[in-house]
Amino acid sequence: MTTNIAVPRLGVGAVILNNRDEILLVLRNHNPEKGTWSIPGGKVDPYEKMATSVIREVKEEVNLDVEIKELLCTAETIRPENEEHWVSVIYEVIIMSGEACNREEGGAIGDMRWFPLNELPPNLACFTVPAIEQLKKRDKGTKAL
Repeated sequence: MTTNIAVPRLGVGAVILNNRDEILLVLRNHNPEKGTWSIPGGKVDPYEKMATSVIREVKEEVNLDVEIKELLCTAETIRPENEEHWVSVIYEVIIMSGEACNREEGGAIGDMRWFPLNELPPNLACFTVPAIEQLKKRDKGTKAL
């Protein structure tokens, strides 16, 4: 009798804000979490540094050249029913150049939009939620000073 055991996988995500304090989200066309809005990102390739991975994923998905501002948080997705266990390292990044566009239209990304932080869609990917919560928590702390 063979039992399939999900091995934790490593992913990265990028919180990208524009000069109007809107966050860039992409609509996932594939599982995991098909049909949800997500921060851009993806899996870390073998022997690839996480920082390199997040910069690569952003360029591949939304055509932006970015620089890491800071490590924002981590998120964990555990779904035994789908044999999934993901640990996602989420960075806040700064746009250095490029114009945001969907480079995977018809593929992994169904749509791409900028959303005000107070007008987010209800169907957020589970690993996007802690990133936005951390961003709001940090911003609230900054405004209190």
